[in-house]
Amino acid sequence: MDRYRKGTDFEESDPPVFDTGDDDAAEEGAGGEEEGEDQEPFMGGKVRRKASRRREYRGDYLDVPSRPRLMKILEKQGDKTVVFADKVLKFTGSGKMKRRIFIITDFALYLIDPETDALKRRIALAAVDKLCLSKLSDNFFAIVIPTEYDLLMASTRKTEIVKVVVDVTKNASDYELEVAVSNRFEYNAAATLVKEVFFEEVEGGIKTRISKK
Repeated sequence: MDRYRKGTDFEESDPPVFDTGDDDAAEEGAGGEEEGEDQEPFMGGKVRRKASRRREYRGDYLDVPSRPRLMKILEKQGDKTVVFADKVLKFTGSGKMKRRIFIITDFALYLIDPETDALKRRIALAAVDKLCLSKLSDNFFAIVIPTEYDLLMASTRKTEIVKVVVDVTKNASDYELEVAVSNRFEYNAAATLVKEVFFEEVEGGIKTRISKK
């Protein structure tokens, strides 16, 4: 079996869960809890929240093996081992947010509609070039995929997600995935659409702004 099969794009233009605007999106206080001093080895200058430091990683927060429809999706693609699973927010090219089930296996990344359990996108781990996140205690991160369009998502378990993706990639290929830490980064929201994400610490939390480049 080819451990690094090419990902397949299943994303559709279904209705948004949250509308953050057509051009720019701003999130006030996203992940703005009290900050800590510790740093993950792969995160450089990343500041983590104290709550994140105390959290124990569980991996599968959805008990995927107990959900036949999810397991059927994975098995159809040749995957059985779930390393991480949780619900996240995914940003569309138009700046809207959609709820998604995000599953990481030792082969690939999956985005699944939580309402219908329909597969929206599968990305082979080997297709991932790097991860992008800010230096602040927000919930946003981007997954850069040069052969496809990129992913911008938000999760309260961002630190765990980044660590899992780095670890499974290294275990599978002995390749150290790049983690870029900056309060401004670009990502390809669509084939011909580049966006920039800006992070700023403000009173009461973190302000996040997404704009077309």
